[in-house]
Amino acid sequence: MNLESITNTVIEFIRAHQAYAPLLVGLMTFGESFAFISLILPMITILVAVGIALAAADVSFWQVWLGAATGAFLSAWLSYEIGRKVKKRAYGIWPLSRRPDLIEKGERFFLRFGPWAVFLGRFFGPTRAVLPLVAGIFLMPRVLFQAANMASASVWSFALLAPGTVLAHSLLW
Repeated sequence: MNLESITNTVIEFIRAHQAYAPLLVGLMTFGESFAFISLILPMITILVAVGIALAAADVSFWQVWLGAATGAFLSAWLSYEIGRKVKKRAYGIWPLSRRPDLIEKGERFFLRFGPWAVFLGRFFGPTRAVLPLVAGIFLMPRVLFQAANMASASVWSFALLAPGTVLAHSLLW
């Protein structure tokens, strides 16, 4: 079995099951953005590769983008609500308890940039998972948090999937 036949098999599988693509990508972005899962299973590279594969299989970009943005939005919202509810006790929960440096960086970043930290933090690795939790702990107003959350989830998902789509289309056509 050569690389071309493996690629064709994967693309045909994706085409046959494309109705599940938005849900699966949404679950992946949820995990990538959730305070506790993201530190264990970083999926950013996989998500870029999935974007390429979905584009190669002619799966609708906008449906997958909506699934990705929804997953990212919901995970940050849940992290925020956990922060509001349990406050700094959340820092003692594994795997955050093993990363006090990350917590400290997240707090400094949040205190420096406020609502913009929620938006900007989505684009920087581990802070993506910590900043919504910190925003909840510091009682950022919900409306302000959700505005930054929705905007950042939308832009981040686009930035994550669009390059793969462009690359797949330029290689295949």
